[in-house]
Amino acid sequence: MDSDGTQDARGTHATPVPRSRSAVPPRPLAPPMPDGSAFLTWLRTPRPDAAPGVWRFGHRPRPEEEPEIVPARQLFSGAVIAFLVGWLIWSLLWNGYLGGWWLLPLQAMTDSWTSPHSFSRVVFSYAWYAIVALTILVSLARLGRWSEVWHRFVAPRFRRRPPAPAAPAPEQDPAEWPQLRAVGAVDAAERLAAEARAGMMRDVDHARLVRAWQSVRSGRHSLATFTGAVLTDGAAACPHPSGARDLPARLAPHDLVTGQVRLGTTADDPRNPYAYRGTGLALGPELLGTSLLAIGPAGSGKTGTVVRPLAESLCLHALAGRAAVVVVGAAGTGLGPADAYDVVVRIGNPESVYDLDLYGGTTDPDEAAAVLAEALAGDLADPHPGSDGRRATTVLAQLLGPFRAVHGRFPSVPELRQLLDGAPGPLAALRTALEGSGQESLLRELDARERQMAQPGDVGGVLADRVALLDRPAFAGFFDTSGQSRPFSLKALDHPVRVRIDLPARGHADASRMLTRLVLAQFTASVAVREDRSLFACLILDDATGAVTPEAVRGIQRLRSGNAGAVLTLRSLDDAPRPLRGPLLGAAGCRMALSGITPWDGQDFAEVWGKEWTEARDVTDRQIIAETPAGKAVHMVRRVITGKAPTARAVTVRQVERERWSASELAHAVPPGHAVLSLTDVRGEHAPPLLVDLRG
Repeated sequence: MDSDGTQDARGTHATPVPRSRSAVPPRPLAPPMPDGSAFLTWLRTPRPDAAPGVWRFGHRPRPEEEPEIVPARQLFSGAVIAFLVGWLIWSLLWNGYLGGWWLLPLQAMTDSWTSPHSFSRVVFSYAWYAIVALTILVSLARLGRWSEVWHRFVAPRFRRRPPAPAAPAPEQDPAEWPQLRAVGAVDAAERLAAEARAGMMRDVDHARLVRAWQSVRSGRHSLATFTGAVLTDGAAACPHPSGARDLPARLAPHDLVTGQVRLGTTADDPRNPYAYRGTGLALGPELLGTSLLAIGPAGSGKTGTVVRPLAESLCLHALAGRAAVVVVGAAGTGLGPADAYDVVVRIGNPESVYDLDLYGGTTDPDEAAAVLAEALAGDLADPHPGSDGRRATTVLAQLLGPFRAVHGRFPSVPELRQLLDGAPGPLAALRTALEGSGQESLLRELDARERQMAQPGDVGGVLADRVALLDRPAFAGFFDTSGQSRPFSLKALDHPVRVRIDLPARGHADASRMLTRLVLAQFTASVAVREDRSLFACLILDDATGAVTPEAVRGIQRLRSGNAGAVLTLRSLDDAPRPLRGPLLGAAGCRMALSGITPWDGQDFAEVWGKEWTEARDVTDRQIIAETPAGKAVHMVRRVITGKAPTARAVTVRQVERERWSASELAHAVPPGHAVLSLTDVRGEHAPPLLVDLRG
C-alpha cells in the first residue's frame, strides 16, 4: 500500500533513487548499534511542548524569568561573615557577656528538680544549649545563604550520575506501536517493534508509517490494507514512489517526530527572553506555513545555514509522505545532491532529463495567461490593480485561447513571440482556421488583439521582448509544448514530490528572474486548487531578486490557508520595490535579518518588530557637602584615600518604550554567523526577535 499521497506525481515520473546499503542514523545521535538501541533511544527521548522555534528533542524547559543569582564573591563573603557573627553571638552568650536571660526558660523548668547535678538535669541542660545554638545557626544560615552555597558549589561535586531511565510501559512506548495494538493489529505492531529492536527501522520509516496510519484513521485507506503491507514489508511498507527510505547524506540535525530541523542555538544574550537562551533554534512546517523571509548580504550564510537545511528537512518530510517541496536556485549553489530529489530540472542544460511547463499544466487559457503575465510583466506592475499586469493578462488570453482552440495545445516560445510581435503569417493562419470552425467569440478576441497592436503604448511589444529572453539557443530544447519532452508541472504538488529547479544565472540573469517569477506564480496558483491539502507544500527560492511583485505578495499571504508556505531570501530589501517592502515583511510570519545588513534594511525590520516596555535605570551621583568641622575632616581623609570627592548615589527606575532591535543594532551589533529571527506559527503563537548563532 502507498502511504497517503505518495502516488507518482502527474507528469513527473519520479526517478527511482537507489536505496542506501546501510542505515543512515537519525541526526542528533551516533550511528545506530546493530541491535537498534540508538534508534530506540532517539524515539523514546522526551520532546516536551515548548515555545515556537525551540528544538524540542531532549529539551529541558527553563523558567520564564531569569532567577536572581548572587555573585560568587558576594555569596562567599556573606556566608563567612554570617558564620563569624554566629560564632561571636554564641561566645558572648556562653561567657555571660550578654547576661543570663537566655537561661531563664531552662531554670524555670529545672528549679523544682531535687538534685542540681542529676544526670537528667545535665542532659536537659545540654539539650537546651543545643536548641539555642541551632536556632542561631539556622537564622544566620538563612541570612548568609548557606543553602545556595551548598547547591551551587558543593553538591555538584558529590552528585552521582543519574540512573538510566526505566523502560516505558508497552502502552506508552512508541517503539511498541500502542496505537496499532489498541485496534487489534497486534501482529503488525509486533513486526514493527521487532524490526525497530533489530536496527532495521530508520526515523524516516517511522515517520512514513505514522503518516500512513493517519490515513487509515481518516478513512482514506483500510486497516486490512495497512496491516497486510506491514506484515509483508515490515519497516519498508508504504514506500515513497522513488523507493528511497532516506537521503544520500544529511548536514543538519533533524527530528522527524516533531518535524523540526535545527538551524542553530539561541544566544545567551540579555536581549533574548530567558526561556530561549541557550536552547536550540529549530523550524518545522508549523512555522514555515507562515512563510520565511531571510535578508542578508552575500556570504552571510543564507544558502548554507538556512536554505540547505530547510530543503533537506522538507525532502525528508516528502519521503515520509508529509510534504511536497520545490527548491529553486542558480545552478551549482549547493542545494543538495541530485539523488536527494525526484525531479531535477536543469534549465539551459542539454543533459537535463526534465523540462519546465511554461503554462503550469493548466488547460484553461485564462489561467495560463494570468500566470504567464505575472512572469513576463509582474515586475513592471505598480502595487495597484489595473496596471500593466492586468493588460498583459488580457493580451495573452487573446492569443492563447484561439491558438489552443486551433492546435489543441498552447504555443511554444518561438510561436508565442511571433504572435506577440504581430507577425502577419501566424495571425492570418489562426484567423483562417477559426473562420472555418464557427468560433465567433475567439475571432472577436483575435480582432481585438489586432486593433490593439496598432495603438501606441500596446503592451504586446513589451511582452514580446520578455519572451525573447527565453527564445535563445541555450533554451532551444526547453518549454516544449508538442509533447516531445518531459515537462514538470507544479500541478504535481498533490503528491510528495521533491523537485529542484536549476536556473541559468550566468549570462541569463534576466531570464532567471523571469523564471523565478513564473515558478512562484505557478506555485501560488497550484496550492490554491490542490485536492489533498493534508500535504504541506513549500517553495524555496534561494534568491528571490525580481520575484517580489504585488501579485506575489498577495499570493504569499494566501499560502497559509492552503497548508503551504514559501521561503524567500534576498541580499537586501532594496531588491524589492519600495512600496512592497512593508507588505512583504507583513506577509511573512517568520523574518530573519542576517549579519551584515544595511542600516536602512535594519530600519524596516525595526519598524515591523515594533517596540516593547523595558525598565530603565538612571543613576545620579551627587556630591555631599559637610557642614561641621568633624564632617569636613572625614571628607578630607576620604578624598585623600580614594582620590574622589564623597558622593551620594541616587537610582531612578522607570518604564520606557524602546525598539526591540534598533536599526543600528541590526546593522552593527549582530556578530558574523548570527541572525535575528522572529517567528509566528500557523496557530498565531509568536516568538519575539531572537539573536541566533547559526553555527551552533
